[in-house]
Amino acid sequence: MNGVLVKSYPAPAVNYGEACRYAGGKRGDAALESALEECYAGLLGGLCYRVCYTELALQKKGELLDLSFAQTTSADLKKMLDGCERILLFAATVGQAPDRMILRHMRLSPYKTLLFQAAGSERVEALCDLFCADMAKDYGQKGFGLTPRFSPGYGDLPLSLQREVFAALMPERHLGVTLNESLLMSPSKSVTAIIGLRSKS
Repeated sequence: MNGVLVKSYPAPAVNYGEACRYAGGKRGDAALESALEECYAGLLGGLCYRVCYTELALQKKGELLDLSFAQTTSADLKKMLDGCERILLFAATVGQAPDRMILRHMRLSPYKTLLFQAAGSERVEALCDLFCADMAKDYGQKGFGLTPRFSPGYGDLPLSLQREVFAALMPERHLGVTLNESLLMSPSKSVTAIIGLRSKS
């Protein structure tokens, strides 16, 4: 694969159980799900579901992982990428709508702010799941299996890797996602991650 590809997806089905979990509640909490439904009603129409990604070579040099776009000594990532020779690097976003709703309710209703945070997190994770399933189907036909996704800041993979991720993917250009000096993304309901490609043969 050469360059960065961009894909748009239809809205995935809402997982209210996951949204409840992100809100700190329990799955099946009828009152919480009802409150979340109201939030989703005001949110869903303003969302986009977009991903940019690229396929890169992977090399292992002792404890060092050469990801093509960066190098790292992350033992957790190295373990996940065992048996892989290539990776997918991606960024995903559902746009600014969750941030606008969070900002609107921040002073008026801390509870609704929490619910919009949870709904936005569920939406971007659902988008990542949809993208991973799409890639699993595509690469499965090519004889590859996919590892789980692994994001900067998770385990011992430093969050500072985000700078190299952004340099490689240019999500500012492709998705309108920016990275500030504190390594926070805007829109906040955005994700970057690495997926390993492992030959099935």
